[in-house]
Amino acid sequence: MVGRDLRAFMAVRSRYMEDQLAAFVERGGEQYVVLGAGLDTFAYRNPFAGLRVFEVDFPATQEWKRALLAEAEIALPERLRFVPLDFEHQTLAEGLAEAGFDRDAAAFFGWLGVVPYLTLTAFRATLGVIAQLPAGSGVSFDYAVAPETLSEVGRKAFDALAGRVAAAGEPFQLFFTQEEMEAELRRAGFQRVEQLDSDRLNELYFKDRADGLKLSAVKLGMLATAWV
Repeated sequence: MVGRDLRAFMAVRSRYMEDQLAAFVERGGEQYVVLGAGLDTFAYRNPFAGLRVFEVDFPATQEWKRALLAEAEIALPERLRFVPLDFEHQTLAEGLAEAGFDRDAAAFFGWLGVVPYLTLTAFRATLGVIAQLPAGSGVSFDYAVAPETLSEVGRKAFDALAGRVAAAGEPFQLFFTQEEMEAELRRAGFQRVEQLDSDRLNELYFKDRADGLKLSAVKLGMLATAWV
């Protein structure tokens, strides 16, 4: 069950985030930042002619991705900018500025699969950078639900998943209740906040599927979008 649930959640979080991005572009937005880009493919299938894409990641990870792209003979889009960033030596704002990011224009940030592995200090620092951007800026991300709030079945599923990621060298560190996340985003300065749990995501994206795919009642993660 954990594997199927995780696959469904990973698919729906990308769809949801790109829906938010599309809405941002419809309102005139032209800057999209992918935080912890990894092997993200958006820049190579970007349907928005005027949208600049900034991929932010650890330098070694970004070099690996660029080598894979070269090996596969995938051309780099003209409006893509790589932002190799080591947070021990440079801030997010500094890295983006060096890549040509316009701090005087609104931007949208996609931040998937990252927050549960951060410290609270790092999470707040990133929110702070985004919240200082012009009105209309926003961020979509997923986060792990506080394990003490889960059902017995949910806690067993969480323990199994947490064990897997810890064994891979990237343990979960950061968890929130929905109320705690709301408070964090408001404190950072965001004006509009949306949070979606499994029930809402099922209603929006999995309703009436012929194959029955949907998120289970385990509810390990949430999706959130916050706008400046």
